[in-house]
Amino acid sequence: NHTAAAEAYRVLRTNLQFAAVAHPVRALVITSPLPSEGKSVVSANLAIAVAQAGFRVALLDCDLHRPRQHRIFGLGNGLGVSTALLGIEGVSLDDFLQQGPLPSLRVMTSGPLPPNPAEVLGSARMRTILDEVGRITDFVVIDSPPASVLADAAVLSRQADGVLLVLHAGRTSHDVARRTVAALQQVQAHVLGVVLNRMPARGSGYYYYHSYNYTYAKQYYRRDDSLVGGAIPVTPPRPATNGKSAPAGEPARTPSDPSPR
Repeated sequence: NHTAAAEAYRVLRTNLQFAAVAHPVRALVITSPLPSEGKSVVSANLAIAVAQAGFRVALLDCDLHRPRQHRIFGLGNGLGVSTALLGIEGVSLDDFLQQGPLPSLRVMTSGPLPPNPAEVLGSARMRTILDEVGRITDFVVIDSPPASVLADAAVLSRQADGVLLVLHAGRTSHDVARRTVAALQQVQAHVLGVVLNRMPARGSGYYYYHSYNYTYAKQYYRRDDSLVGGAIPVTPPRPATNGKSAPAGEPARTPSDPSPR
């Protein structure tokens, strides 16, 4: 049910806004303990939901092992995060950001896969890229590799304002989830909460509250891995100015700012 799924992403978006009241979140890492838990689709749908609310959003595919965003959105992958990290003479950062399905959504795909993902993602150049993307957008979603099997998520979490953990309902054990959260917290990551993916809806209770020791976050049920753009009205891609810098004197907003542009 795409209508219910779209509403679940809106609920997730709203709860992130409340979570950001004390500590504004402008760069969010989305990861999972294990592969194939749905974190890339959650990243894509959350980016759409935030952009639908009128915010300028950049989605960065930093899974330099098994990237998916170029496939999800049907985009080229010749230029992306890896090539932006290397730097190409005559190519600006804006050239690495492709137009998404909404005028205010830009996507930086992974680019060609490097031999040393953790090292390049933890570099000063990555910090510069996040800072520069943050200056021309309101919110950055970072699709990260799984946290319990690769060091990349821990590296990225130190460069972001918060982390969201995606769990495969019925497959990811509480023990694995708790150990993943503990590992992220050891590197001072701000774990905002968890999302249960691929869990059958039960009547009208499509989402529910669930508490781990470390946080209290709204979670949602999903029955499959699919974009819910059909339920969130999507404008066909067109050249956009939304990905450019805000006009002089106009401050960038965070998703906790209720006034869309």
